[in-house]
Amino acid sequence: MPDFEVVDLPEADHPEPGDTASDFTRPLVNREYWEDASLSELTDEGPVVLVFFPMDGAFPATYVWNEVRGRGWGTGTAGDPADGDPTVVGVSVSTPYEHGTFIEERGMDYRLFSDPGAGVAAEYGIEHDLDGMTGVTEHRPAVFLLDSDRTVRYAWVASEWPDFPDYDEIEARIDDL
Repeated sequence: MPDFEVVDLPEADHPEPGDTASDFTRPLVNREYWEDASLSELTDEGPVVLVFFPMDGAFPATYVWNEVRGRGWGTGTAGDPADGDPTVVGVSVSTPYEHGTFIEERGMDYRLFSDPGAGVAAEYGIEHDLDGMTGVTEHRPAVFLLDSDRTVRYAWVASEWPDFPDYDEIEARIDDL
C-alpha cells in the first residue's frame, strides 16, 4: 500500500495530435548555465520530446528523468539529438537554480525549461493546482512529441496523481518521428 493518496485529476484541455504546440520562451538550464530560449529554436533543429514534470526533488520528477536517461533518449550532449534522435527537453515550475542542482545531482545531460509561474503549463492546459495550497500550481506530468514545425505527433497527459507515461509506447512513437 503506497504511503500517499492517488488523486483523480480533472480533464485537461491539452494539445492533441495534429495540433500545433504553442511556442514559448523561458530560461533553458543545462549543467553550466542558463539562457532564454524558445521551443521553436529547438524544433527548428528537428523533432523534440517535450517532458512536463512536477517540481525538482519530487519523486515523480526523479522517476521520470531516471527512466528517460535509462532509455537513452536524446543521448547526445545536454539532450541534443544524437544519431537521428529527437531533442529531449523538460519543463517544470522549478527555478533555474533548482534545475541546476537537480541536473548536477542526477548526473543528467538534459536541458530543462524553468516555468516558475506555470504559464507554459496553463498555455498547454496541464496546470495542476495543489490541494490545500492556494495559489500554488505545478505541471501535471505530460509528454508531447513534436515534429520540426511543432506539430504534436503524440500526447500523453496524466489523469491521476501520481501517474506515469507508457515509456515503451513513447519510445515506439519516437522511432516514428
